[in-house]
Amino acid sequence: MNQPRRLTLLAIAVLCVTVPLCSEEILMLNASTTANTSAAAPSWMNASTTKLQNELTAKYGAQQKPRLDRGLHQVAEFWRAEDGDATVFEGFVRSNFAGDQATLDTMFNRFQSMLEQLDGHMQEIRRELNQQSDLDLGPVLPFDEVFAGYDPSAHVLDDFFDNKLAFTVLLNFPLTTLDERLKEGPTWSRRQWAEVRLAERFDKRIPAEVNLAIAQAAAESGQYISQYNIWMHHLLDPQGQRLFPPKMRLLSHWNLRDEIKANYSDRQSGLAKQRMIQQVMERIVTQTIPQVVINNPTVDWNPYTNEVKPAAAKDSDATTSQPITNAPEPDTRYATLLKDFNAARKADPYSPTAPTLIDRRFQEDREIPEAQLKAMLERVLTSPLVAQTAQLIQSRLGRPLEPFDIWYNGFRPGSQYTEAQLDEIVAKKYPTAEAYQKDIPNLLIKLGFSPDRAQYVAANIIVDPARGSGHAMGAGMRAEKAHLRTRVEQTGMNYKGFNIAVHEMGHNVEQTFSLNDNDFTLLQGVPNTAFTEALAFVFQGHDLELLGLPAPDAKSQAEKTLNDFWGTYEIAGVALVDMAVWHWMYDHRQATPKQLDQATVQISKDIWNRYYAPVFHKNDVVLLGIYSHMIDSFLYLPDYPIGHLIAFQIEEQMSKAGSIGPEFERMAKMGRITPDLWMERATGRPVGPEALLEATQRALAPTP
Repeated sequence: MNQPRRLTLLAIAVLCVTVPLCSEEILMLNASTTANTSAAAPSWMNASTTKLQNELTAKYGAQQKPRLDRGLHQVAEFWRAEDGDATVFEGFVRSNFAGDQATLDTMFNRFQSMLEQLDGHMQEIRRELNQQSDLDLGPVLPFDEVFAGYDPSAHVLDDFFDNKLAFTVLLNFPLTTLDERLKEGPTWSRRQWAEVRLAERFDKRIPAEVNLAIAQAAAESGQYISQYNIWMHHLLDPQGQRLFPPKMRLLSHWNLRDEIKANYSDRQSGLAKQRMIQQVMERIVTQTIPQVVINNPTVDWNPYTNEVKPAAAKDSDATTSQPITNAPEPDTRYATLLKDFNAARKADPYSPTAPTLIDRRFQEDREIPEAQLKAMLERVLTSPLVAQTAQLIQSRLGRPLEPFDIWYNGFRPGSQYTEAQLDEIVAKKYPTAEAYQKDIPNLLIKLGFSPDRAQYVAANIIVDPARGSGHAMGAGMRAEKAHLRTRVEQTGMNYKGFNIAVHEMGHNVEQTFSLNDNDFTLLQGVPNTAFTEALAFVFQGHDLELLGLPAPDAKSQAEKTLNDFWGTYEIAGVALVDMAVWHWMYDHRQATPKQLDQATVQISKDIWNRYYAPVFHKNDVVLLGIYSHMIDSFLYLPDYPIGHLIAFQIEEQMSKAGSIGPEFERMAKMGRITPDLWMERATGRPVGPEALLEATQRALAPTP
């Protein structure tokens, strides 16, 4: 899944889609119609505006008056005393108002072209600055972290207001409200949509120091998470036994969760392993995990008793100077989250119509109101289909459900293969990242892309070995290439790495089409991060077929539907935790890390008790708080369940069309319009859980 990495105020990024902190995101920060001027309007502004309205209407004609009035209003809202006096203001407007269509077209085309170059080169620089921290290239030294935290585009917004390029856009192109985009957007042309997205890039005047603070917090939290590994061979059960093989190093939370999934096929010791991983997760969430065991193979740890002692087995050359005690991690997890929160808050004064990160994420970034999104999640969480699916899982397991069964993996087509068998298949095919790179055209052809389109896309993707679980980094301009990062162990890529690589490849394919083949580069991308996650989920759901394993039959398709439904049920609760934690932080702005720790634990328990305890028959479970995205991704998690809903709608449409490739390309080219409009044009109905719920009902129906 998308592990966001470098975030803007809106916390965009990916499963690893790194939604890159490109200059577009810094400038854009999606639409509002009122700017924070940080000062009262100059006393001469009204008189100058009236003077210019009369003068320029006479010059260009009454038909230009609505555009002129709107542009003058937009510029006036952002103009500060330091931008110039009345003479400067009036001279700027006279020189830069495009009073005829030909001039407006030239202005639009040049801004689109120049901003593509700016975005692309800034993205290229940022990718290079992050190479050491993102890729498996050896130790990360302190100065590498400084490079990773440096944002070369942090001053772009200030510069564009200082040199008045931002005012040129605001004078000539419309800022819109979400309500306007939802109501009027279906009638707009592609050019009108591109003009709207151009203006949105300048709808806030965020100081450079605020952008830098946010980039630094994102880099620090990303680095903390990317090195949060647990050495599994050094976990001891209550009898002192080692359940996991030597050298197994699992990143929290991604690899820990996936190891739970993998062990459903281990009938001998899988259950014991899953219970142990749950215990580890709970220690992480509650911050009772001993500091010394994090990413440290020189100690053994019993996560049940919390006893730590020198390692009696050696599977690494690592050494440590840390005292060997069970002293807990000192609320570092929640101190890191608080740093993210306090950095994000720095933008609040400059966003009067969306004065919290919560508002910006839902109203501006997702363009889905929080209440609407929450209602969609609750429809899944409270569906009677949950209990029916849970009963089916329990019957298959032959035991009562346990909390970690929120990650039950038995519905997955091809789950008869053990993790070891899948690892062997993958390692043989992909001993290196380069081997995966070479096979991308074949993988895309298997997904229904024509050979020429498969070659075209593959030529625009570069595969790199990731330090963490992996992510995708799109190009910022058409002359650049997208980068796919996935973890490749010394023994070759394993199944987990392949599964993530396929997901990231989905992001890269979307990034390539939505940039290179879009009629307007200002519309590159998709409506919001959930959509790029959804398109990536479509690829990820076919990973076994890409390995040459049998394509699913009707029964397997039903299994896949149940897998999608159960996965959505799980991540919907996780998203609600993320949302509630951010609300709590805004309600308790002076909180300490310990207080945030306690609050997050309680929120995790409360949401569990409401939506999961009736199914699992156990209260006060904290597993919903384990996701690392909550710590380093600035309220990103709600994108996942919405992504699942969108993915199901999209794949249902592709199934009707008979092939993934052409439909994927058609959808990706629609670009960044509003979510419901995109989905209606893609599938015939707006975003919602109906398609998933209807299919789940059919999948649960008895076979005739």
